[in-house]
Amino acid sequence: MPELPDVTVIEALSERVLNQPIQKIRVGSPFVLRSFDPPIGAAEGKRVLALRRLGKRIVFALEDELFLVVHLMIAGRFHWKSKGAKIARKYGQAAFDLPNGTLLLTEAGTKKRASIYVVHGEAALQEHDPGGLEVFDASLEQFSEALTRENHTLKRSLTDPHLFSGIGNAYSDEILHRARLSPIRLTKQMTAAEIETLYRAIRESLNDWVERLRKERGSGFPEKVTAFRPDMAVHGKYRKPCPVCGSPVQRIVHLENETNYCARCQTGGKLLADRSLSRLLKQDWPRTLEELEEIRRVRTD
Repeated sequence: MPELPDVTVIEALSERVLNQPIQKIRVGSPFVLRSFDPPIGAAEGKRVLALRRLGKRIVFALEDELFLVVHLMIAGRFHWKSKGAKIARKYGQAAFDLPNGTLLLTEAGTKKRASIYVVHGEAALQEHDPGGLEVFDASLEQFSEALTRENHTLKRSLTDPHLFSGIGNAYSDEILHRARLSPIRLTKQMTAAEIETLYRAIRESLNDWVERLRKERGSGFPEKVTAFRPDMAVHGKYRKPCPVCGSPVQRIVHLENETNYCARCQTGGKLLADRSLSRLLKQDWPRTLEELEEIRRVRTD
């Protein structure tokens, strides 16, 4: 699911499709198209006037107040190919043919969640906006109000698109590590100083990643939008050393999401109980890094 830094793909798209007419739209999967009025054919022949981000959605603004709203979800990807490129049989979802090339939409995996909507008018477009706050555009006071509106964990609040726009699972881990805050800290228990620290960490972390991804892309097209990057501090780094203190990165797994954190940097050395392992180990669940290391040492002796 592309998060705010990853949708710098919009810049690469703009360089290729802006002011170009969409000559033909080919739909490879019946599941990807989620609207029927206006029909998908209404977008054919229309020039792309602008591209924008709406939460984690990418919006193609076309002539005649038409909009293509694309949500890539977890496994959706855009690929820029030569004109007329075929839709891959296994992963291909759709193709947008333009005079200078073809934009392919693919989605790996068996769960088809990527979506395309065709809508007419700004009012219809706003129905696709979850309404989350754009942190780059918000004051500290506005951020604080949104964060403490309800009492949730920091991890849940940061990744809630109705509260904050464009922050997902991966970058929320990086933000909380930079802020040295626990992912399960409750928002209504936050001090003013902690809220300001988090506010600055979000802006600094996302800015840093936007610049990194721009540099990585260069003038090419970003084919590999991924939530796991080798230079991330904690996300996807379970058991690897924290770049700040060297302690092994920990994780909490819930359904399809994984939260990574450094116990020494973020929770005062306390291990957060992973639900599935807690059920298995019950009272044997280690409470601290030291207990965890002792268990591992005994098992390897």
